[in-house]
Amino acid sequence: MRAFLGLGSNLGDRAHYLEEAISALASPLIKVEATSLIYETEPWGLMDQPLYWNQVIEVETSLVPLELLHVCQEIEHRLGRERKVHWGPRTIDIDLLIYDNIVSESEELILPHPYLEERAFVLAPLREIAPKLVLPSGRSITEVSGEGKVHALTT
Repeated sequence: MRAFLGLGSNLGDRAHYLEEAISALASPLIKVEATSLIYETEPWGLMDQPLYWNQVIEVETSLVPLELLHVCQEIEHRLGRERKVHWGPRTIDIDLLIYDNIVSESEELILPHPYLEERAFVLAPLREIAPKLVLPSGRSITEVSGEGKVHALTT
């Protein structure tokens, strides 16, 4: 199945955490198909924190959505993610954005990600790697811009 994951970091060596997360995701059960550029963005929610570096990756996986979510959470834990403040600073965040256009809502996982179409820091890198993507809402990725300022880093 095809899934898109959003990665973000705003503590410590942001590039290192993004690279480590992608390396940890790559496995026999998760094949990384595409990786966006890194985008520097303003924080979402809690504004008094460092700027984020965000990326989106496309993966092929045989894992079901909850299994993929648990793998992402384990990688976050290994890379020092602490969940102290809602929308607060973090070493790494790995969000399951879209999983094969499945629409579902459970206590543990909502698909697509509930803020997917609101956040420019997710939409810009997603548009970069999947310019023909039709979102689960039925809208084309090119029709949706989201909120916030983003710019791609060249490094």
